[in-house]
Amino acid sequence: MSTQALKAKNWVAEDKKKILKVGLCGNPNSGKSCIFNELTGGNQHVGNWAGVTVEKKIGHANFGPYQIEFVDLPGTYSLTAYSMEEIVARDYIIKERPDVVVNVVDSTNLDRNLYLTTQLIELGARAVIALNMSDEAEHKGLSVDKELLAKLLGMPVVSMVGNRGIGFQELLKEIVAVAEKEEPVSRHLHINYGIEVEEEIRKIQAEMRKDPALTAAYSTRWLSVKLLEHDGSIKEHIQKTSANAQGILEQLEKSHKHIETILHEESEILLADRRYGFIKGLLLEVFHEKAAGRRSLSDKIDKIVTNRLLGIPILVGFLWLMFQTTFKLGAYPMDWIDSGVGLLATFLNGVMPEGLLKALVVDGIVSGVGGVLVFLPNILILFFFISLFEDTGYMARAAFIMDRIMHTLGLHGKSFIPMVMGFGCNVPAIMAARALENKSDRMLTILINPLVSCSARLPVYILLAGAFFPQQAGNLIFGIYVTGLVLAILVGQLFRRTIFKGETAPFVMELPPYRWPLFKSVMIHMWEKGSVFVRKVGGTILAASVIIWFLSAFPRNVDYSMDFDRAIAQTKTRYEAKIATSVGAAQKRKSAEAMMAEVSGIKARKEKERVSKSYAGHLGQWIEPVIRPLGFDWRGGIALITGIAAKEIVVSTFGVLYQVGGDAAADSEGLREALRKEMTPLSALAFMFFTLIYIPCIGTLGVMYRELGSLKWTLFAVGYSLGLAWVVAFLIFQGGRFLGFGT
Repeated sequence: MSTQALKAKNWVAEDKKKILKVGLCGNPNSGKSCIFNELTGGNQHVGNWAGVTVEKKIGHANFGPYQIEFVDLPGTYSLTAYSMEEIVARDYIIKERPDVVVNVVDSTNLDRNLYLTTQLIELGARAVIALNMSDEAEHKGLSVDKELLAKLLGMPVVSMVGNRGIGFQELLKEIVAVAEKEEPVSRHLHINYGIEVEEEIRKIQAEMRKDPALTAAYSTRWLSVKLLEHDGSIKEHIQKTSANAQGILEQLEKSHKHIETILHEESEILLADRRYGFIKGLLLEVFHEKAAGRRSLSDKIDKIVTNRLLGIPILVGFLWLMFQTTFKLGAYPMDWIDSGVGLLATFLNGVMPEGLLKALVVDGIVSGVGGVLVFLPNILILFFFISLFEDTGYMARAAFIMDRIMHTLGLHGKSFIPMVMGFGCNVPAIMAARALENKSDRMLTILINPLVSCSARLPVYILLAGAFFPQQAGNLIFGIYVTGLVLAILVGQLFRRTIFKGETAPFVMELPPYRWPLFKSVMIHMWEKGSVFVRKVGGTILAASVIIWFLSAFPRNVDYSMDFDRAIAQTKTRYEAKIATSVGAAQKRKSAEAMMAEVSGIKARKEKERVSKSYAGHLGQWIEPVIRPLGFDWRGGIALITGIAAKEIVVSTFGVLYQVGGDAAADSEGLREALRKEMTPLSALAFMFFTLIYIPCIGTLGVMYRELGSLKWTLFAVGYSLGLAWVVAFLIFQGGRFLGFGT
């Protein structure tokens, strides 16, 4: 159906577009998100589904007289309620009733991908099959008769190459045709589960039809199939809502027993076997392999990167390159933003009158927020690499490579994917642990995940590494991240042998073919994650900076140990007399510079004493005895406490507390200089490793509590990470001093 024909429909006004709701579903690695990004571009927003932490992406596209709302559903292999992602995808299709469901299918892996399609058929969803990566299938010598496939499935089929923009216009046309019920190939069909099972389905349906409300809301055949599959959420729903729940569940029990007695198999297994049988028969009709045995490019690459000997060095090399680039390349835009923050502070210092408001804006907001904002380029570069790993298919290889090591330590190879995701943010990384079937593996992965250094800690590393180890900063940051991974593995081994004893589940992971990443998709992923950092700067970090400034600025009346103002006046008088008697301009200039340096030093001592006697100083000095053996003073303690809210706040806290003379921390170089006067390379190193290990941020703790479902385990995570951080920092600082590296 052409766009001109659509415009000619008499119900469409020229100035009004008809809205269509479309859900995109598909297996992980099917290219679904790539297609979503290409369809919607920047016209999308991200949130969470109501009541859960699963990410919700909604985007819009215009096509002729239609405005199409696309919802990118979580990637799933099925619509059975085994995970939160499957429940979210299924509930959207059932409850929201989209006009069309686009099922994105990997053309190179039809037997697995079509399993989800069979469940869409059972739901009775009006669907379009997006046969993605058709170019890769053709390159492998695989051919699909899409017209016959469409007829057999009762759904139109569109060949697509998502990362090259091929097939999108045809997809949009088919979406409209199916929504308007003008696609002749669309029809509803049933997958036949065999005489015995079909008879039991009919018996359960008969009981359901005694409840008109249930019949009106759901397909009774679909509900019956789900009950036979032991779907707990459907059973619970019927128990709570159906007027004939008792009759339905009694019949279900009889049906289970009958099937097991006659067919000697669990009904759940029989249903899955019948679906795969349907898929196998379907593929025999429509699927042809032209060049059997030809080795694909992905296979050739995998022969190297997943090699038993080369795999780990290559993975380490990629990670090293990622962190080197993050630091080296990010230094240029970081300096530009840094200069801008410094200029803004200088400008505000010049135009604002002296008083509390000026102190709040310059010393609190600009130094705090600006000091963190300068690290945005580094954060974006880090997320760029993570998105690149995911979109090319290398992330799955990383888990496959690490599986061999992690199994020897009593861990699960699949656990490595949440660990790598933790480089970006521990919150989605912890949620990704839901993919682990075994409860012990899931809990163990969640407990060790915060040891993997997230991007929020990166500003702390860049600040201190740049201040104390400028020549080796990239290598040092890489070493810190690797240390986090090693600690996570070792702690996991300890917990597996003591707390979570038992066999590790077998590891099976699909390795998707390598693909050239779509630049637009990588940019969208990068900005989605980076924008979280920007929002945090404008919200949490701004609020924290104001609070920290208040704690460090009050009380205003401080009982100083000496009369600093008098000392400043005396110094000026002494030097002014010396300048007056000096001979020559050079000698006068030298005396003036010496006066300014001495006056600045007195002001610095006054400011340091004032802050030490503020509310923040009192709090810091209260905890200082605990952290002094680690080489930290009270300001480091305050920074670590505020960092529990968000790790970036550690930098903004330093920016506020190290206001030496009111101008030293106006930019990050001034802050580094102030830190070099108060810390040693050894104490800075201990501080970085403490930041790596200690209590995760509040957001991560909240997700841990929700995913673990236990306050006891959440507090355990807080306790062990804090204790481990103290021990590691103590060994670094005291061990370094013992070996003669005390400065």
